[in-house]
Amino acid sequence: MIVLGLSGSLTHDPSAALFVDGRLVAAVEEERFLRDKHAKRQWPYHSARYCLEVAGIAPGDIDAVAFPFAAFGLRYPGRWHFAKRYWYAPDRALQAIFNGNRHFRRNRDAILKLMRDLSIDPDRTPFVPVPHHLTHASSAYHLSGFDGKVAIMGIDGKGEYATTFFGYGENGQIHCIKEFFDPDSLGGVYGALTQYLGFEMLDGEFKVMGMAPYGDPTKYDFSPLIQCDGRSFTVDTTLVNTVGLRRYKQDGLGFYFSPKLVDWLGPKREGDEIDDPYVDYAASMQRLLEDVALQLIETYLGDILRETGKLCFAGGVALNVKLNQRIIDLPHVHELFVQPAASDAGTAVGAASYVAHEMGDAIAKQEHVYLGPSFSTEDGRRACESHPEKPIFEQVPDAPQAAARLLAQGHPVAWFQGRMEFGPRALGNRSILGDPSQPGIADRINAQIKYRERWRPFCPSILDRAAEEILQTGHPAPYMTFAFTVAEHWKTRIPEVVHMDGTARAQVVTQATNPRYYALIEELEKLRGVPVVLNTSLNRRGEPIVCTPGDALDMFYGSDLQYLFIEDLLVRKAK
Repeated sequence: MIVLGLSGSLTHDPSAALFVDGRLVAAVEEERFLRDKHAKRQWPYHSARYCLEVAGIAPGDIDAVAFPFAAFGLRYPGRWHFAKRYWYAPDRALQAIFNGNRHFRRNRDAILKLMRDLSIDPDRTPFVPVPHHLTHASSAYHLSGFDGKVAIMGIDGKGEYATTFFGYGENGQIHCIKEFFDPDSLGGVYGALTQYLGFEMLDGEFKVMGMAPYGDPTKYDFSPLIQCDGRSFTVDTTLVNTVGLRRYKQDGLGFYFSPKLVDWLGPKREGDEIDDPYVDYAASMQRLLEDVALQLIETYLGDILRETGKLCFAGGVALNVKLNQRIIDLPHVHELFVQPAASDAGTAVGAASYVAHEMGDAIAKQEHVYLGPSFSTEDGRRACESHPEKPIFEQVPDAPQAAARLLAQGHPVAWFQGRMEFGPRALGNRSILGDPSQPGIADRINAQIKYRERWRPFCPSILDRAAEEILQTGHPAPYMTFAFTVAEHWKTRIPEVVHMDGTARAQVVTQATNPRYYALIEELEKLRGVPVVLNTSLNRRGEPIVCTPGDALDMFYGSDLQYLFIEDLLVRKAK
């Protein structure tokens, strides 16, 4: 079967994913083509075209189009929970009861139009809506490669109405144990505090996570935000997850927290510096998220985990690597698979995988995220020749070796190779690299290349044969979805990729998955003695990861980078 998954339309992070006979062959976010981070309220038109073109699929060959948003009947408990909890905003409460599928209808109509724009006939090709949290569950479970009974968890801001999903998978079928509904949302509370701490919701949550280790989580008690008895939780909507007249407003903008929260904690944070008490607030928020999530995991998944030891996790909160670290430290969790595109971009994958499975396909294990566009050395050459800055470029016989030599000399290097990654992490194909053993390289990349907050951490890519020694665990980590405590004797050897709390959000690199990147790290090891490279995404602050050679050159000239590899080309700036 050929199933195209489409997400986004009137929401955020539109994307497309294509399954052919149960195998994920292409996936890409629309932001990469539009050069607009998160591409809010856009359709995944370019993404869908790319998926079909790279796979050689004609629009008429598609067996189904899957969409990660569905309609729910009046008896659905989420609609009534929403109406009851948002009583103070009568327009929203009444809409949930009397017009509760309005957003679905608008999205459906937009996607049906998109199908026609792509020459996919909705009268011949079924349009299949899938409940949002079921797509998160499928994106993790069906692609995990796990056999037998598997615990499943999905946590995000919200889908149609659900915010949190606990269930299990067995024999390819997904079973729901418990759902929680808006406004009772762990992701929503974290997002509201993200706004309060001066960052953008749906974008800056990872900054709060990165800020948290600088603070003391015991200094402030954040439990009033979420009342949790271990079986259920309730968000205090007089403080966070607020709507309507309860929202705090500043310069005409409304936020998802209230004036009451500001009265309690003080003014909303402004600026880029990390200071008291805001670092402690970040630490307290992070600790609250972890503690509530772990209580719920024990209640709803504990028995399954003690039986099987396997857990799958998706939804935006699944990108919280500190939470994931605490999960894999649980004695009854033997292996955790986090969908690498865990946020809403990954729901295109989940919707398509779910529908493909329902149509009879066995879904293949996800082996990598290199699912986007690729370009040749000749494409790079043409981009250089046509670029207005007229870069100097040459073809080198061994790009990994040449890059490693520059890294060893203390130079950051832009590394553009192969198919672009799907999801928020650059994993060695659209990356900025540095030597993690050289003090100061992280500050230089933050200040002169990425133009981002100086306290933001960088991540290591580690050769698989050295990972267990450095990370003190053999847990699989191919996608930078976990934090690990770095072994004491390695902290001083690779200081530029060890965070304030002694952890690292690591990618373990295998030769089979990315031989060119593996070769580069091996060459750096020969020169510097560490089987590790500092890896951050090839983009500047506020921009999507680069997609094309032209994007890479624009980023190159918009920063202090001096060396860029595009396949076998070494690009320099003219003096």
